[in-house]
Amino acid sequence: MGYDDILQHLGGFGRYQRRIYVLLCLPAISCAFHKLAGVFLLAAPDYRCRLPYELENATYPMPDERITLAYPIDTLTGKFSTCNYLDANFTDDYWAGGTPAAGVRPCNHWVYDRTKFESSTVTDWDMVCDRNWLRASADSLFMVGVMLGSIGFGYLSDKYGRKPIFFASLVLQVIFGVLAGIAPEFLTYTLARMVVGATTSGVFLVAYVIAMEMVGPSDRLYAGVVCMMFFSVGYMLTAAFAYFIHGWRMLQIALTLPGVLFLCYWLFIPESARWLLSNGRPTEAITLIEKIAKCNKLTVPQEALDKLVEEDKAQQQEDTNEPKPSLLDIFKHPNLRRKAMLIFFDWFVNSLTYYGLSWNTNNLGGNPLLNFVISGAVEIPAYSFLLVTLNRWGRRTILCGCMIFAGMMLLTTMAVPASQQWLIVVLAMLGKMAITSSYGTVYVFSAEQFPTVIRNVALGASSTSARVGGILAPYFNLLGDYWQPLPLLIFGALAFVGGVLSLLLPETHNQKLPETIADGENFGKHKTVPGSGTGTSGIMVAGGGGGDRDVERTAEELQVLSKPEPATDGEEMASDTLKAGEDKNKY
Repeated sequence: MGYDDILQHLGGFGRYQRRIYVLLCLPAISCAFHKLAGVFLLAAPDYRCRLPYELENATYPMPDERITLAYPIDTLTGKFSTCNYLDANFTDDYWAGGTPAAGVRPCNHWVYDRTKFESSTVTDWDMVCDRNWLRASADSLFMVGVMLGSIGFGYLSDKYGRKPIFFASLVLQVIFGVLAGIAPEFLTYTLARMVVGATTSGVFLVAYVIAMEMVGPSDRLYAGVVCMMFFSVGYMLTAAFAYFIHGWRMLQIALTLPGVLFLCYWLFIPESARWLLSNGRPTEAITLIEKIAKCNKLTVPQEALDKLVEEDKAQQQEDTNEPKPSLLDIFKHPNLRRKAMLIFFDWFVNSLTYYGLSWNTNNLGGNPLLNFVISGAVEIPAYSFLLVTLNRWGRRTILCGCMIFAGMMLLTTMAVPASQQWLIVVLAMLGKMAITSSYGTVYVFSAEQFPTVIRNVALGASSTSARVGGILAPYFNLLGDYWQPLPLLIFGALAFVGGVLSLLLPETHNQKLPETIADGENFGKHKTVPGSGTGTSGIMVAGGGGGDRDVERTAEELQVLSKPEPATDGEEMASDTLKAGEDKNKY
């Protein structure tokens, strides 16, 4: 009897579980604030060189006739340069003469258009022209923090418990979030934001794991998707903060302070019963189970509790004695290696495109706040689509279809005239909706591709690929400074290629999942036919001859396919939910 069987005695997704689940979903909103805040904290408004005769309080607008006499044409963009000005004395005689000077001088100071963004880190620290890589680096290092946090806080939560690491992360998030808001210079700001990025893994992902460990297998898909929807709500609420708070320092602090409210969770949120059992603390686990049963007005049979403790001890002993395969074992087998490389590429592309589009809303034209809200809103139907289709149409169909559709929408922006900005926004948002669906699917699809013995390690490597995509996304967005559609075209091309290549992966829906390395190597080598009615095992059609031939299997193959599929905590979470405690991962 596993812990999932105990959950059935606790009413499945009972009143106590629902209450704790909702409480643990709320921090997703706060983490979304931090992950998407860079769109406004690092906003780059329109700007021009401050001419030698202008004072520090000079305003951005300038008469057209003076612009032609003050700035040269940028040969790369075909527009007036924002990084150089003409080498002239700018006297009344010069303005009246109407002949532009021949020499050019680089800018040392700039004047910003403050109609859309009153202030940002870009305007405070002049991160433009040859310093524009700094704003991309700030977001990139934030994602480095997310990657390091997923590794570090994931390890710590396994070693010291979910609850203490959740609250330690929360305290660090509040402290360094405020520090980022009062940072006197770029380096302090970036390092503080990097720590905040790391804590989003400790807060959101640890809370997510606690919530999923309290939910039965039949409810995990829905619980996982709804938790992602809370993140999307936080995504949209970030724009509400930016609408009312125009200074970046106050905005950063305002987005951080809601985290203080979650400190009171110490009184309500329990430690994970699964963690207590797996770490030799069965008495505390049983006490928690009995508390949940009492709240739900149910009773757990004593023999069920005794059996749970005994089986957990046996499982721990088995895990201790069993040698564990390493990630290198994947690359020793050609079919596993091919599938792994395709999956890693899918994760990289999904993360790159998701974050690239999320952080690129200011460059789409039109109202940046409205663009941002729409970018968050399209995630709700994207996740709802998965709820309806994921267990009906199959994983590969949805992954490939969504990635190809996203690629087509983004590539189409190349044909849209610059005057039709609204159409570019529509196409980009359709691409964002599709890539959100594919990003949710790749979690489930990847977990089912890898064999049980190496699934967690392989998912960790996949997640690292995703983090690399998120780290590089800000630099791709910088290319929009030279040609607005270029980032969208790159994201679109990669998404399209990724979708097409994913057709080479085997479908996993209604198939017996691989357990050993040998199973993983054989899985997808031949055509599979879903088992009749069971939805658990498939028939391997050997060879390339007639499909009406009887299928012959060795006794060993039959034994492997007939073995009951283990249902460890990590595996169930990876295959039954759209997010497995990450590193998306994505969030």
